[in-house]
Amino acid sequence: MEINFKPSTALQRLPEQFFANLVKKAQQLMHDGHDVINLGQGNPDLPTPPHIVEEVKRAASNPVYHKYSPFRGQAFFKDAISQFYKREYDVDLDPEREVAILSGSKTGLVELSQCLLNPGDLAILPDPGYPDYLSGLALAHAKTAFMPLQKKNNFLPNYDELNQSTLNQAKLMFLNYPNNPTAAMATKDFFDETVSVAKKHNICVCHDFAYAAIGFDGEKPRSFLQSDGAKDVGIEMYTLSKTFNMAGWRVAFAVGNASVIENINLIQDHMYMSIFGAIQQAAAHALLGPQDDVLKLAKTYEMRRNVLINQLVDAGWDVQAPSGTFFAWLAVPSGYTSQNFANILLEKAHVVVAPGIGFGEYGEGFVRIGLIATESRLREAALRIRKLDLF
Repeated sequence: MEINFKPSTALQRLPEQFFANLVKKAQQLMHDGHDVINLGQGNPDLPTPPHIVEEVKRAASNPVYHKYSPFRGQAFFKDAISQFYKREYDVDLDPEREVAILSGSKTGLVELSQCLLNPGDLAILPDPGYPDYLSGLALAHAKTAFMPLQKKNNFLPNYDELNQSTLNQAKLMFLNYPNNPTAAMATKDFFDETVSVAKKHNICVCHDFAYAAIGFDGEKPRSFLQSDGAKDVGIEMYTLSKTFNMAGWRVAFAVGNASVIENINLIQDHMYMSIFGAIQQAAAHALLGPQDDVLKLAKTYEMRRNVLINQLVDAGWDVQAPSGTFFAWLAVPSGYTSQNFANILLEKAHVVVAPGIGFGEYGEGFVRIGLIATESRLREAALRIRKLDLF
């Protein structure tokens, strides 16, 4: 008889994947033959630019890369990251001390809690926020406190409203701008204030900069490291998944505070052999090569945003246009919860959206819609929603 081996208590602490049931329902509808428009996930729908694909093809034939990669990554890739940050944000980075290469930013975000927190230590998270921040904290057996992101504050945390004892206890803070799920942008003043709060309370800040290249209406998203003193108190994680449509390539990096970078490198020394060298070469090329596709991508999402928002407003839905990311964060009509509204759109319009409650308590009352479909499909989704006559 096969023995049933129980998971560790660490695995048992992991939060349930809230959106698994949503995906399951959508897949069942598709299996039944329905035309489902899936706007509920964050998977870029466009291909990687051809010049990056050609670079990895060339690099893959290099026998040097057929061996194990250096534990902490190729020096040329870390140099490229430093040059990229200097060019884009005028931030100086020491490639050896202030850069860590990651197999996707999700890996780094989960690892970080295990690098810095002991059982019972406290971390502060945005609410609503990216659910996988909780995964790393669960593995570290850490405690959590939440910073409400509310419309009245432009979906930025209000540090004055937080409990001072919470700030005094906290060792780690996660931020994410442009924000998933609210699509809000951070200001210079907010990041400057964050540095001041972190220094006062000795908190390490991790800024998840996943949507760094996706700002609308001529506004370029700010890097946290552009604020004076940011490297003293924290790091930033940058993924190539969104900027260069390289989600499946699993390549990202962390930059900033040297002690935190060393801790990330140390845990990875024991877990990985870094990323395939050919991917590192292609990633360096993406950072330093032509950026036309990056600008085009942001414009594509902006045009999609305009199509979707205009169509939904015409349908009678009182919504606001997002400032960045490839998401729209939309208030549900009066009388609905985020979950039952999402269920109605799925079951009656065959349009998948993500209920806000899945991102935290303060996500209630909203749904997140991804701009991850063509303009024609977004129009079709809006038309289907309009026909429900919910507004």
